[in-house]
Order: sequence, then structure tokens, then C-alpha cells
Amino acid sequence: MTNRIDQCFARLRAEKRKGFIPYICAGDPELSTTVPLSIALVSAGADILELGVPFSDPLADGIVNQLAAQRALAAGTTVGGVLDCVREIRKQSQIPIVLYTYLNPIIQFGFDRFHDEASQAGVDALLILDLPPEEKLGSTKYKLPHIRLIAPTTSVERIAQIIAQAEGFLYYVSREGVTGVREKVASSLPTQVQQIRGFSNLPIAVGFGIATGEQAKFVAQHADAVVVGSAIVDLIAKHGRESVRPVHDFAAQIVKAIGESTA
Repeated sequence: MTNRIDQCFARLRAEKRKGFIPYICAGDPELSTTVPLSIALVSAGADILELGVPFSDPLADGIVNQLAAQRALAAGTTVGGVLDCVREIRKQSQIPIVLYTYLNPIIQFGFDRFHDEASQAGVDALLILDLPPEEKLGSTKYKLPHIRLIAPTTSVERIAQIIAQAEGFLYYVSREGVTGVREKVASSLPTQVQQIRGFSNLPIAVGFGIATGEQAKFVAQHADAVVVGSAIVDLIAKHGRESVRPVHDFAAQIVKAIGESTA
């Protein structure tokens, strides 16, 4: 069944451009700011929104995103509150929404209940950081695609196994380690992306460490979409409730740079 993610990448292909996927942690600095931030990102030109579910032990995240999760949890953010944010976003936008989360919050909420309520709220896919490719969760009534991660260290055999379970798009982690801003993108990126394309026709989004327009432009020359997270989350940390405008303006710069990659 075609969903908003499939439609988004079909539109990007038709328009011969690359996508922009910003990440923010829901509830940072508080849930009431999450919806305005999300709509600001849409206004700036985001194609897909990656919305983090705050968790107390986010092993794949660097310090910037860890602190964002801590702020969100301290502000009282819950899984139910995150889904309420999605419902509010849906009143203003049909942008595809991917929930970025870990297994523990889903276990606590209940596997089927989480998938069902997320689907009903308007979530389009789940990116579960610690979900092994051997596992496939969720109810059959409300099916949500699981976005799969591929790392630079993933073996060829493992790539084939991961892609066999992949839906929506593939998320290539551009470097080893956790999330966080880096001075440059790994030089191996073009080769790694090309290798993945040999296994699947799914779109490839690249993230982890992309923080500047030049980096986004370089990545967009090889991937189908660029994910920017920590640089945006850092702006939210600095500006708090007043972060909507700075985040919008930064995102617009990234969108412009991505557009230049295919100019």
C-alpha cells in the first residue's frame, strides 16, 4: 500500500531533487514547542520529519541528543504526549512522520498498542534504533513500516539480511559511533551508498554528523535524502522556547544547499 513516505520519494524523483529529513526530540524543551518547531521545519522545506521519542538510555545518541531526551523527560514528555503532538501536526500538515525510538518505550507502552495508536495518530514509519533485523514487530491491522539502519561496518551478508526486512527507505549511518556534529563527512560515503544500491531499489537517506550546508550538499550528491539532527537539536538547546525562528532559518539554509547539489 502506498503511504506518505512512498509518495514523498516518488515526488522527489519526479522533481529530480533530494530530500531533507530533520530530526528533533519531541518534548524538547517542552511538548507545547514541538508542534511549532515541526511546522517551522515544514515551512522551511523539510520533506520528512523524524520525531524522537525521549528515552533515558539512548545508546545510539551523542551528548547533544542525550541532553535533549533528558530535557524532554524532565518536562514530563510521555509516549502518549508524543502521539498527541503527531495528531496536532496532522491538523496542519501531511508531511511524512517517522518516529525515532528504542524498544524499551514500546515495550512499556505495549507492542500492538504502540503500533496501533501511532498509526491512528498519523505516524508513517518507525525507526527503532535497537531493533535487530531478525525481529519484526507490530500488529497486522495497523501496519507501520520499520526503517532499517545500515552502518559502515555492516558486512555484505548483513546488509542483505537487513534489506530483506526493510520498508520505506534505508537509513545509512555515515560514520561509526553515536549521533553528533562532525567536521567532515566520511570519504567512504559514495562507495558505501553505491554498494547498498546494489542490494535494493529503496531510497537511501544518510545521517549522523551532518551539520552544515556544505556537508548536506556533498551527501545529497550520493544519497536520496539527507538527515540533519544534532545541529538542529543544539539550536533548540541554545534558544529553548524561542528556537522556532532559528531552527526555521537554519533548516532553510540546509534545504538550499541540498538543492544546489542537483543544480
